[in-house]
Amino acid sequence: MADTLEFNEIYQEVKGSMNDGRLRLSRQGVIFKNSKTGKVDNIQASELAEGVWRRVALGHGLKLLTKNGHVYKYDGFRESEFDKLSDFFKAHYCLELAEKDLCVKGWNWGTVRFGGQLLSFDIGEQPVFEIPLSNVSQCTTGKNEVTLEFHQNDDAEVSLMEVRFYVPPTQEDGVDPVEAFAQNVLSKADVIQATGDAICIFRELQCLTPRGRYDIRIYPTFLHLHGKTFDYKIPYTTVLRLFLLPHKDQRQMFFVISLDPPIKQGQTRYHFLILLFSKDEDISLTLNMNEEEVEKRFEGRLTKNMSGSLYEMVSRVMKALVNRKITVPGNFQGHSGAQCITCSYKASSGLLYPLERGFIYVHKPPVHIRFDEISFVNFARGTTTTRSFDFEIETKQGTQYTFSSIEREEYGKLFDFVNAKKLNIKNRGLKEGMKQSYDEYADSDEDQHDAYLERMKEEGKIREENANDSSDGSGEETDSSFNPGEEDDDVAEEFDSNASASSSSGDGDSDREDKKPAKKAKIVKDRKPRKKQPESKKGKDPNAPKRPMSAYMLWLNASREKIKSDHPGISITDLSKKAGELWKAMSKEKKEEWDRKAEDARRDYEKAMKEYSVGSKADSHRGERSKKKKKKQEKQVKGKGDKKGTTSKSSSSKSPAKGMSDSFKSKEFVSSDESSSAESKKEDSEDEGAASPAPSSEDSASGSD
Repeated sequence: MADTLEFNEIYQEVKGSMNDGRLRLSRQGVIFKNSKTGKVDNIQASELAEGVWRRVALGHGLKLLTKNGHVYKYDGFRESEFDKLSDFFKAHYCLELAEKDLCVKGWNWGTVRFGGQLLSFDIGEQPVFEIPLSNVSQCTTGKNEVTLEFHQNDDAEVSLMEVRFYVPPTQEDGVDPVEAFAQNVLSKADVIQATGDAICIFRELQCLTPRGRYDIRIYPTFLHLHGKTFDYKIPYTTVLRLFLLPHKDQRQMFFVISLDPPIKQGQTRYHFLILLFSKDEDISLTLNMNEEEVEKRFEGRLTKNMSGSLYEMVSRVMKALVNRKITVPGNFQGHSGAQCITCSYKASSGLLYPLERGFIYVHKPPVHIRFDEISFVNFARGTTTTRSFDFEIETKQGTQYTFSSIEREEYGKLFDFVNAKKLNIKNRGLKEGMKQSYDEYADSDEDQHDAYLERMKEEGKIREENANDSSDGSGEETDSSFNPGEEDDDVAEEFDSNASASSSSGDGDSDREDKKPAKKAKIVKDRKPRKKQPESKKGKDPNAPKRPMSAYMLWLNASREKIKSDHPGISITDLSKKAGELWKAMSKEKKEEWDRKAEDARRDYEKAMKEYSVGSKADSHRGERSKKKKKKQEKQVKGKGDKKGTTSKSSSSKSPAKGMSDSFKSKEFVSSDESSSAESKKEDSEDEGAASPAPSSEDSASGSD
């Protein structure tokens, strides 16, 4: 016979609701793990007193009673599994698995029996229904009547709130059956009564959820939150987990208490109690117990007199009373050195803490996600900006959590953490429609190649190069666009004049001619200083040596065709991912070979750059001298052409083709060109040291015209 039995999709009945999970029976005992909360119920084999097999609504069920009176119910078994369970109980627990069916006669008159934590209403020998007394919140008595009220269950669609029992009077003297009934119920019921003094009191603590300032009174079995508006009594049995989380500013601490079932106020449910402390706040605490009681109850975990930081005292007391470990952040460190990541969830900004066994987000609304309930995670590009990304988590139940606006610098740290925890990663890439499942993954190494991160870096380099090229090109155009001796610049200036005239399309030619000299003077004034600026900003030279590639890029270029042939039809994204996997799996010796090639390429590049820089300086000097010489020649030729053009001004106005050497010139351009020629000749007189009387007469003639 097997030493263990495991059953999936088993339902545990807790306070009227059915919680699904997994049930495991072993030699040591019975273990049930709740799929929703992760809470584990462990029943030792030595504590089992009775096992009952019966037919229920969900097939067949198993009821286990312990020696201390607790009752555990598990439903969802098949009828064929009875023999297997019965043999297992006989062999390992030395118990007979009894078969008892519920009475379905529909009678409402019977006998009430109290057994441990259970109230059973029986008709004859068959039970009709059973009530766990721990579900009772209040018990009141009347004449021949007892009323039981129950804790409300938020998970159940329909909750039983009240049951009334009619107790007939008896002839026995000195015994009131109603009071006896009520005392049996109250002795086992979960009725919170603040009797006696509190062990200690923490006053005016800042609480984020529920919001406000509360006095926390610590009682032996429950926690009492007393505020100005609301009071909450929290039994320690409802505390699921404790968290102590440092704030990102390193000056505050979060203390988070996870509750199941939650505390409620009206229609609002609080699954988490979040307290915020300052690290600088200290306290001296004295417990309202003598030293012997403290030592006997807490076994050295607490002392009668304690002092220290306020958050340390609260967490220490809660840990001792609840008897649960305090979860703190693991070895994760973000880009800024903090143990959390700033992000947004829904409409609020908060902090996401990667833990050793899950994620927790504080504070509004607080969310705790365990690793064992995560189906996959996804790194998605931010919808509004490329400076951030989104981190999506989808659980096995289909619930999706999206933590947005995470800084791009946090990507590498978070990716390595998720990969090291062996969580499934599903990356959608750059486009919304692309969905790729990366279910197969390996451990995170220091030298691992991340295709997504590499792609983001390459895109950033391309954007920077394009931005530099565009700015360099635009600067070169503006510097070289104003050359009065070249025909291309005449066309550009004519285009500028047309653009200015188009704004006033309804005006006449005279208006345009009146406005044009002012516009032209403005253009010359703005562009002339640019001509004298040193030409330090130049475009990218196509003859310049190309930068060397990294070892990975050299290997990728050499292996790209082989990868395509091995995987026909592979997309670019899949090819990058596959290349990253191959590069990661490559041995250290082969990588060193490509590293040597990359180093050789780098040395060749440095050598070529030295030769290129020396040659480019010599070319620039020769080019400047030839350019100055060419300008002088063009100015001399233009001066002679202007002289001929002014003598035949009337003929040139009738036939513009004869007044121009090769290109068409409009009327506006001729008048403006003459004014610009005067300035150019003035420059010639300054540069060459010789004055020409002919151009000055031409200028006076053009002015009179």
